[in-house]
Amino acid sequence: MDAAKREAADATGLLRGVVTLGVLPTIAPYLLPAVLGGFRKQYPGVEIVVQEDTTAQLLKLLAACEVDFVLASQPIHDRRLEVLQLFTEELLLALPPGHPLARQRIVNATDLAREPLIVMKEGHCLGDQVRGFCDRREVHPNISFRSAQLETVQSLVSAGLGLSLIPAMAVQSGRKDLPAYRPLATPKPQRTIVAVWPKHRPPARAAAELLKMISTRYAKAGR
Repeated sequence: MDAAKREAADATGLLRGVVTLGVLPTIAPYLLPAVLGGFRKQYPGVEIVVQEDTTAQLLKLLAACEVDFVLASQPIHDRRLEVLQLFTEELLLALPPGHPLARQRIVNATDLAREPLIVMKEGHCLGDQVRGFCDRREVHPNISFRSAQLETVQSLVSAGLGLSLIPAMAVQSGRKDLPAYRPLATPKPQRTIVAVWPKHRPPARAAAELLKMISTRYAKAGR
């Protein structure tokens, strides 16, 4: 019945409808605003509902048909899901203002071993990615703080309480009290952003149009 309703809504030329989107909280505030503004102008009758949560919880919502598709980061291992790669972005080292490592143009991963590190709390894939990067380089920094919010992580860095690895899309600028950002030496830490939906239930037209806008915008951005 839900599928029939979606098809009927599609037939109206997207004059009305609802798209429910699952997004990681480390993606939503940085990626969505620019895209949703354009989508709203083109399809003013379509309501967008954004669900922010961890990857595990978002995939549960997807399996329960409570979201149309999910924006997450690799890895996604469930073979029942269609995974569309959107773009890859670098993770940059965020440093407190005036930190000695900020004098370097590129920082080596081994330099992190002597520094307190601030990461996302357990269950957030960005935290797992940061720890995985350190483990692969046999660097074991001291975890000083964990947080569920990326903006809190950056505020703690600004306050001089540690370093962190921050996705390029979340880089802040414009004030002297903000973190300084530096790339790490090759191989650089990265994350790959993907769109995910069940293979047996591809996104209906409104959701597909939103996904197309996201994919086109970030492909053009060169990410």
